[in-house]
Amino acid sequence: MLRTLLVVLTSRLRGVLPLLGTSVLRLRVWPGDLDSNLHMNNGRYFSVADLGRFDHGLRSGLWRAALKRGWRPVAGDADGRFSVSLQPFARYQLHTRLLGWDDKWFFVEHRYQLGQRVAALVLVRYLFVSSRGPVPTAKVLDVIAHREPSPALPDWARQWRDAQNALVAQLKAESQAERPAQP
Repeated sequence: MLRTLLVVLTSRLRGVLPLLGTSVLRLRVWPGDLDSNLHMNNGRYFSVADLGRFDHGLRSGLWRAALKRGWRPVAGDADGRFSVSLQPFARYQLHTRLLGWDDKWFFVEHRYQLGQRVAALVLVRYLFVSSRGPVPTAKVLDVIAHREPSPALPDWARQWRDAQNALVAQLKAESQAERPAQP
């Protein structure tokens, strides 16, 4: 919570960020981040990814504009790939960038860097919701006057998106099949 507050309160000090720019946060592995193997807990990577999205979203203006309208960012799916352990007190950088979007989702990449090595990569898709439900990405982008089309998602991110969509469709179908027939 303290890191989140610090990132939010200092986001303006780091300057404005283009929507497709990369946010870089310099962080450290603290004792509360560790698991029983004494390296950063895999769940903590996802919590730290939130920090990157806060920083990117606030500095790009996207989140500030959305929040003023009562729209809230909500993560829908996330996937992590861990390559190198982050050890206690290690300094690392979190590089966060918006890869692109479709009609519903924004796709964000979080790279955990130890020098030039990628220690982990987390991919998240999120959307904004209002009291009426999901807000289309075009409407969200319109509030910051961004009218450029989405960059093409990298193949690996597109394949992940397609797999997530297929899983959602499968779970929905299974859920409907389990419902008793209505008389």
